[in-house]
Amino acid sequence: MSSELRLKKLRGSGGFIMATVNDDQQRKGNLGGPDLFLAPVGRLDSEKISKYYCNTCEKEYEGSPKIEYENPNEVVAENLVLLEKGQYMCTTCGSILAEYRNFSKPDETASVGAAIPVTNTNVTTPPPAQNFESQNQPRTSTGVKTFSSITGLGVYDIEARKIGVVKEMGIQPDQSSVVLVVTKNDGTDVTIKWDEIRKIGEIVLLGGSLGENNLKCTKCNYTNSQGSKFCESCGNKIK
Repeated sequence: MSSELRLKKLRGSGGFIMATVNDDQQRKGNLGGPDLFLAPVGRLDSEKISKYYCNTCEKEYEGSPKIEYENPNEVVAENLVLLEKGQYMCTTCGSILAEYRNFSKPDETASVGAAIPVTNTNVTTPPPAQNFESQNQPRTSTGVKTFSSITGLGVYDIEARKIGVVKEMGIQPDQSSVVLVVTKNDGTDVTIKWDEIRKIGEIVLLGGSLGENNLKCTKCNYTNSQGSKFCESCGNKIK
């Protein structure tokens, strides 16, 4: 594969940058649409960034935005380690242009297993749904019982648009299925069913587009999954 550097536009949730990237970085940033995205690429050398645009300032700046990162080296699932997480930030207003997470598989030949429960530091498999009540797991504001420590991953729809970040992973109140609780760009939370997720890696990629409605039940205020016609918590019909 060619390692030739090319000047490309890489989009983030709060703006974009212009940077010279190689073929491998282009491949990571290509989520299937016409645009390249910064989050899957990770941290670029600031010298490779020629300019950036901040959506908050509505202004283009020469040079690189501020890049802040840390290396937690945290085991977040079976055969999955969070090596680095960081942010691209506007040097003028401090707004976040993009966030990223870099993961590593200790065994490249094996698949990623179950997420680590928040109450346990060891790599374990989430308990069966029928036994979940006995684990005394906390409930979120949406009524979902939490067991995953994987948070902060960017969530993108099928059109490669970032819709938010993973807040929590858990089981629905009826214990029927695993869901992700996603904090959308507007600050509201929405639950996404496991079978609506196309891929989980450096980002979460959905198999479709996320609607604008939160599908919050008017009776119990539970935030339902997309496509729900009845509340998954109390059974009330969703209008």
